[in-house]
Amino acid sequence: MRKAFWLLLFGAALAASSVRVIQVEGGRLSGDLRFGPWTFEGGVRGRVKDLEIQAPRATLLAPKGKTMQEAEGEREARFEGGVVVRRGRVEARGPTLVYREKTGEGELLGPARMRQEPRPGEDPVEVAADRMTFQVDTDTSTSENALLRSGNQEGRAGFVYYEEEKGLAVFTDAKEVVLTRKRREGDLVIRAKEVRSLTGPKRLIATGGVRLQDGDLLTTGDSLYYDDTTGEAIVLGRPAVSENKKEGFRLSGSTLLHNVNRHQVRVYGKPFRLPLEDFKKLGEK
Repeated sequence: MRKAFWLLLFGAALAASSVRVIQVEGGRLSGDLRFGPWTFEGGVRGRVKDLEIQAPRATLLAPKGKTMQEAEGEREARFEGGVVVRRGRVEARGPTLVYREKTGEGELLGPARMRQEPRPGEDPVEVAADRMTFQVDTDTSTSENALLRSGNQEGRAGFVYYEEEKGLAVFTDAKEVVLTRKRREGDLVIRAKEVRSLTGPKRLIATGGVRLQDGDLLTTGDSLYYDDTTGEAIVLGRPAVSENKKEGFRLSGSTLLHNVNRHQVRVYGKPFRLPLEDFKKLGEK
């Protein structure tokens, strides 16, 4: 039984490795044809699963002592000179991309920019970051020191995880995540340790201690749920507190309803739990 289990694991590893093998073509090829490295120059294209890479120059390397063919699944490809990455509705650009077959990750060195074309009725999603990493096993990417924009909202964080088809962005930061909704009458700002946002329906949850700044009205608590279509934020706390010091207003309660369109806060009288299931990352339990 144990032998069969290890054989299954080995087979899964081989399958993953073969799926991650990159195909590079185009341009002029030079280098040791048996052991590499292979250098491609002029109109180079790389493809691995549904990820497509274009660049003026690429180098494909094998581990020392292995032929290029023997090393399939362990090689490294480096694309340089201005790189374009495409997958589905997503296009990203940066100066250099390093792809490692062993991990199935393509690392786009910055400054990097990504844009996802919208579905009907949605806004495009744009990300600017110091560095981006694309996973070929899933439709996910991660960005470091990133700014994500979608419609009139933008978020800044040290780390952003993004699921392309679901439109789930997870912002985390050692200090604080800052989300801003641009408005004529003054920006709405949400600060928290972690924010999870569905960019299509424009709903989000924030956790780890939250601050919702709505002009002179500040509501604080442990966590919140916000729906941009209604302009309503439900803030949970022990207690949650809302204050407008200019007007001498203060309200507290275990759950507050803050309407950012009307700039009004009241106690929310119904039981409420964050809809955590809607905001789970791929494979997260």
